[in-house]
Amino acid sequence: MYDLIVIGGGPAGLAAANAAWEKGLRRILIVERDRELGGILNQCIHNGFGLHRFRAELTGPEYAARFIRMLEKTGVEVALDTMALEVTPEYEVHLVSRAEGYRVVQAKAVILAMGCRERTRGAIAIPGTRPAGVLTAGAAQRYVNLEGYLPGKRVVILGSGDIGLIMARRMTLEGAKVLCCVEVLPYSGGLKRNIAQCLEDYGIPLYLSHTVTQIHGRERVEGVTVAQVDASRRPIPGTERDFACDTLLLSVGLIPENELTRQAGIEIDPRTNGAVVYENMETSIPGIFACGNVAHVHDLVDFVSAESERAGCAAAEFVREGERARGDFLELKAGEGVSYTVPQRVRPQRVDSAMEVFFRVRRVYGKSRIAVSSGGTVLRTFPRERLAPGEMEKISLAKSLLEGAQGEICIGIEEDAQ
Repeated sequence: MYDLIVIGGGPAGLAAANAAWEKGLRRILIVERDRELGGILNQCIHNGFGLHRFRAELTGPEYAARFIRMLEKTGVEVALDTMALEVTPEYEVHLVSRAEGYRVVQAKAVILAMGCRERTRGAIAIPGTRPAGVLTAGAAQRYVNLEGYLPGKRVVILGSGDIGLIMARRMTLEGAKVLCCVEVLPYSGGLKRNIAQCLEDYGIPLYLSHTVTQIHGRERVEGVTVAQVDASRRPIPGTERDFACDTLLLSVGLIPENELTRQAGIEIDPRTNGAVVYENMETSIPGIFACGNVAHVHDLVDFVSAESERAGCAAAEFVREGERARGDFLELKAGEGVSYTVPQRVRPQRVDSAMEVFFRVRRVYGKSRIAVSSGGTVLRTFPRERLAPGEMEKISLAKSLLEGAQGEICIGIEEDAQ
């Protein structure tokens, strides 16, 4: 029997396993379906990782390598090329691999760190035929950075998430012509620095409030039609514009990989599509924890690591001390202008001195305040010069504030008058 099984060997799983080992657990297994550890970081060869965690500007593989080196100094077991098929509330994990076939392993606690996947063309229902040349931005990233293939020469990118923005630059550097980046919303879904470094620096236009309405071509993409959309995201007749291209990259959002989570009967937050978690990343099933992009989609891997280390420490405490009474908890509510909060629940008695809360806003705000309230009373505000949906926000709530709240805490945005 294992003390802990971590499902996923990306940045979340690596950080969680390392933290659990440091807290004294010795029988730890990481299950990874790929052939090597590192997860999505292996194909993210651009820099910008590690600024918070290591105070250094690293590429994705460099960031992963630091955690892998930490892991090599431990006795953590790793099962590569192994798929987790099921997790039960009794901490049984069903695995299958070519090397060992089908097996069921038992643990005293489980950490879910499966990451997320990209939304595809089918999720957004673009009309047209089904030619070659329509790819997600992440798939194109893997082709270029790991497999050595250039997916196309004339490219249109739909969606302005960070992967799409980064691939606009990457494809340009590899010799392709990126015609434009098209975003259905009136603001970009990516980090401001990526807009500047990946589009503006290369003269790639960003068309906000636009979308692809038609894909042309049978064997291979021959072009796309782009149109402006109204406030309801409906194409406006007469605004259509055709682009001759051979590739359409989709950067239209990420979805947490939560099939195992749902199968286990864990409560899911419909806003994040991840598990509802407490302050220590424990799910609705005691002893099963969720962290990283499987809990909610992050913009910085540094935050993934910090959150996952918290989950690893909490899992170690659960194994050592067993299940404790849940006790009273506060519900964290998304107020005006806020999409979601993580965690969704907090037990003030379990918080040491303060607790970090992550959230995203629904639209772009100018000079504003993040207002934390309970029972109609504002407990604290956090001033901000700017807020945007593409950039995750983080605030720290003191234990004393949590103990003074009544039943729930609401986090909302108050924008200054213009």
